[in-house]
Amino acid sequence: MNRKIFISAVLAAITAGYAEAQTIKTEDLYIRDPYIVTDEAQGVYYLYRSATADVFDTNGNAIGGVEVFKSRDLKNWEGPKRVLTIPEDNWITGTIWAPEVHRYKGRYYIFATINTGLVWKRNEEGHPKYTFRGTQVFWSKSPEGPFKAFGHEPFTPMDQMCLDGTLWVEDGKPYMVYCHEWVEVADGEMVLQPLKKDLSAPEGAPLRLFCASAAPWVMKDDRYVTDGPFIYKTKTGKLLMIWSSFTEEGGYAIGIAESTTGRIQGPWKQQEKPLFTKDGGHGMIFRSLDGRLYVSLHSPNGGGLERAHFYEIEDTGDSLVVKD
Repeated sequence: MNRKIFISAVLAAITAGYAEAQTIKTEDLYIRDPYIVTDEAQGVYYLYRSATADVFDTNGNAIGGVEVFKSRDLKNWEGPKRVLTIPEDNWITGTIWAPEVHRYKGRYYIFATINTGLVWKRNEEGHPKYTFRGTQVFWSKSPEGPFKAFGHEPFTPMDQMCLDGTLWVEDGKPYMVYCHEWVEVADGEMVLQPLKKDLSAPEGAPLRLFCASAAPWVMKDDRYVTDGPFIYKTKTGKLLMIWSSFTEEGGYAIGIAESTTGRIQGPWKQQEKPLFTKDGGHGMIFRSLDGRLYVSLHSPNGGGLERAHFYEIEDTGDSLVVKD
């Protein structure tokens, strides 16, 4: 069988439907960087994660992808269904991290971080070795895919290690906020990239918003991590960004930055008190089917024990707090 025909047949079988409609409880579902889309019309939640390594190229290398689960109660999940497999002729085809799915102008868009490998190799000086890593955008007419690529290249700079792109739209103009990796620059950066209105490509120069070391709660070390930005506007119109790093105590955490102008370009200042400090992070914010506000995150942050957790939060107008 022709190689392309074989791969197409495999992908068609994978994306045809949910595997045997199995149900799994939240506490039993391994996941990092959980991302929720609430579908009010259907009365369901979609939960996205990196796909398991079950698709391979002709050289035996795993091809990255994204899976989705469905639930009506945030407790019991049906799935997984594979909704994205990276095209074999993409710039790289390795593991996907932190997939986000955004509704925009009647379509759905995956912002996915693609990697050349899982392991951070170190050079002779002991510093992390450069590997390809960047955020790319894919689209679909349905939250259940299949998702297609706009092109074959990342939306982040090809010559930089970048990750965790998220979408924000301001005055009709779409932007991507992403992280420039601490493993390359030591003091991780949060960066703003304007996008074309159809989200098909970056448009214009990127702008650095802040560095991880600006936050008073971040661990002071030879690394300053920036992870998982997500933008939220409060009920009083304040523009906030939740993002993750490590505290002085060493635990993974979620902090809050605030735009002093209420605009995505900032300037941004860091709030003193983090939102979450109990070894969990890479959060996003969503509303439940009954209208309550939640933060979704994974905890703990390693050991293969990572699970999705959903905490109800309060929008105080000035900030966000986890409810007791």
